[in-house]
Amino acid sequence: MALRNQVEAQLPTDWGIFKIMAYSEDADDWMPHIVLVHEKTDFKKPVAVRLHSECLTGDIFHSLKCECGKQLHMAMDYFKNNGGILIYLRQEGRNIGIINKLKAYKLQEEGKDTVEANVALGLAPDGRSFDDAITILEDLGVKSIVLLTNNPEKMKAFEDSNVVLVDCVPIEIESTKENEGYLRTKKDFFKHLLNLDTVE
Repeated sequence: MALRNQVEAQLPTDWGIFKIMAYSEDADDWMPHIVLVHEKTDFKKPVAVRLHSECLTGDIFHSLKCECGKQLHMAMDYFKNNGGILIYLRQEGRNIGIINKLKAYKLQEEGKDTVEANVALGLAPDGRSFDDAITILEDLGVKSIVLLTNNPEKMKAFEDSNVVLVDCVPIEIESTKENEGYLRTKKDFFKHLLNLDTVE
């Protein structure tokens, strides 16, 4: 079965009106990828895009262990002013799922970093794929993008695709004592483009 748009509707938000869509292979899938297209989006120009992997703890409960929720809101602020597309990928915890993510949290409390915790659970440091996001952008008719990211793997995902990566916009959140270790691992292990000179 192929990934496809199962349904779409209008979604008024604090950041303006979006078209909201659910992409999955199965119309009965309870966990489809969610796509928001801002009303100001101009498909004739490079489209601002945020590929955001689901983070229940950060996005919903505003966990201080990560900066995911703040990155999401920064992207939405950007779309409010510039238009753009949010692709909300159901890849909780770098695609290990919420239960394993909480197990990893427990290991982090014992001194492991995020990579060490995943490996200790027999999981990949980062098991995500961005292929579905590219399929979605192609389905929407997007030809070129400006990617809101600090992650070089997201940039690399577009190298052999039909969607041209024109530019990147950093979406960096100032580190805090709660998330500095998490961000340090992002920078040192995953090579995210981060400046961690200052901690709140």
